[in-house]
Amino acid sequence: MENKTLTILKQYWGYDTFRPLQEEVINSVLDGRDTLALLPTGGGKSICFQVPSLLQAGICIVISPLVALMKDQVENLRKKGIESVAIFSGMSPREVDIALDNCIYGRIKFLYLAPERLYSDLVRERLRYMKVNLFAIDEAHCISQWGYDFRPPYLQLAKLRELHPSVPFLALTATATPEVVEDIQDKLGFVDRQVFRMSFRRENLAYMALKEEDKMGRMLRMIHKLGGSGVVYVRNRRETQEVAQYLVNHGVSADFYHAGLDNQTRSQKQDAWMDNRIRVIVATNAFGMGIDKSDVRFVLHLDLPDSLEAYYQEAGRAGRDGKKAFPVLMYQQSDRDKLWENFEASFPEISYIQQVYHHLGNYYQIAYGAGKGVSFDFDIVDFCKRYQLDILPSMSALKFLERDGWLTVSEAVFIPSRFKFEISYQELYKFQVQAAKYDPLIKLILRHYGGVFDYYVPLNEFEFAKKLKTSYTAVTELLLGLQKLQVASYLPKTDAPQLEFLQPRVDYKNLFIDAPFRAERKRVKETQIKAIYAYLDTKRCRSIALQAYFGEDEQTACGACDLCLLRQHQEKLEEKLMVEIKNSLLQSAKTVKELVDDLTMGDDETRLYVIRLLLDKEKICLEGDLYRWNAPF
Repeated sequence: MENKTLTILKQYWGYDTFRPLQEEVINSVLDGRDTLALLPTGGGKSICFQVPSLLQAGICIVISPLVALMKDQVENLRKKGIESVAIFSGMSPREVDIALDNCIYGRIKFLYLAPERLYSDLVRERLRYMKVNLFAIDEAHCISQWGYDFRPPYLQLAKLRELHPSVPFLALTATATPEVVEDIQDKLGFVDRQVFRMSFRRENLAYMALKEEDKMGRMLRMIHKLGGSGVVYVRNRRETQEVAQYLVNHGVSADFYHAGLDNQTRSQKQDAWMDNRIRVIVATNAFGMGIDKSDVRFVLHLDLPDSLEAYYQEAGRAGRDGKKAFPVLMYQQSDRDKLWENFEASFPEISYIQQVYHHLGNYYQIAYGAGKGVSFDFDIVDFCKRYQLDILPSMSALKFLERDGWLTVSEAVFIPSRFKFEISYQELYKFQVQAAKYDPLIKLILRHYGGVFDYYVPLNEFEFAKKLKTSYTAVTELLLGLQKLQVASYLPKTDAPQLEFLQPRVDYKNLFIDAPFRAERKRVKETQIKAIYAYLDTKRCRSIALQAYFGEDEQTACGACDLCLLRQHQEKLEEKLMVEIKNSLLQSAKTVKELVDDLTMGDDETRLYVIRLLLDKEKICLEGDLYRWNAPF
């Protein structure tokens, strides 16, 4: 089997060997075992399910919460000649229907599903008829309520086991505490608990956590000193622009990135950074998933992350080429206070959650008893502004509404316009003769797209406008006209998050919210915030502290983090002070004040500490008020 897996790896990815643990995970899956793999960011998790699925008949179902990453992987697989498809929120029922049919009757090898699609009876029923060879669960920590990024739709994954009891699960994540590792296996119903994990130690990373009042100045000095490319993470969109502009003003090639930018702009900025046309990208945590740039020399955090799991993932984007790199976290006391305030705001009262639900029903004008299965573009800023709500507790309220099965909210992702003819070729020809104004557009679509009678195709209205020498508005009006005449289906592009109601609307007073679950999540989150504080305040090695959090018993200091460097500096200073004390006392005995005043290195506290150390070791002795040298050195 080893030769076959390597053949597939070489054929489609061009690699001669696997990365660490990939082969072991693949073999476990091929043996039909439920498997959990903890691989670091950039460790090649996708290979672990793509290779074994290609070796077997049937289709691999991939569950991922990251729609943008799903779309990238589907595109990359198609470029390799591997038939793949993705289904996520924002697609029409007809699109979903066609995609699922192709998975049952076509040659699709990979079906990527956003977890919220598993709420759909249609999707689950169609999955039953597919010849599935593997269920791959990406970002598997999302299924655990003890995880840092719990996603309620992930609880639907247990239903996959009911559809195909004998098909193995491969759960993949970069970060999980021992408690989360157990919970993932419990929630997915693992029969055979097969866990592969790489150490969380990254030998080439010099972690630093610096209390710094002048963050901008320190950031600039570090960027100039370290060289190479890097990422600066901040908390909000406004900061990305301000910090990027500050760097540009000080001669650093920089740009900003956040989820509020349109898809084309995000791609342009990302590509410029990947190609080293931009040296520094200043971003929110929306940046980085699925990006594998090897020569990142620094990842700077100007705001405290919400958890050590999130920090480890973001910091791990540095130094993937194995060379020395610097993840640096800068903070002030106000940052610690703000983190706690955000934590408190993230757990609104039950009555607040009920009010958010009530306002959503009014916002979308949904009648009581109606709305099940209906989805909408969702602008949370506009929603909160209209009902004078704070954004953070409102976002948290949506999470609890998701958990209890009332609705689901997908991430913001760009979905291009889609088009499909709903009549036969012969009927379309008759229509073209009768409706001449549509003829040029129809001919253009037929020239550019095969299969447009069978499935939805993405189209670009701007390109059509250019070729037809007309306006964007005129093209969209023609497309909408074809839809109105039931000649075609036209779904305009969107880059908004999608909100879908899973149940008919009820009176908010009768809305059930799981209060014990809310209390448990609050306890978990409080533990994660306190872990951040403990990491900042630790006196031991940063790498050891991170590994301990993830359940690794490591005793060897990294020798490269800020605390190790400080300790090394202190040890060298103490050695020099010992030599200086010896030379001073060999000249003459001295009182403690005379001895301290005679020394040139360190502060008084350090000098007294070394004097006590030498006294304990009996290298010096005290006779009356005078210290004398007592031993050969």
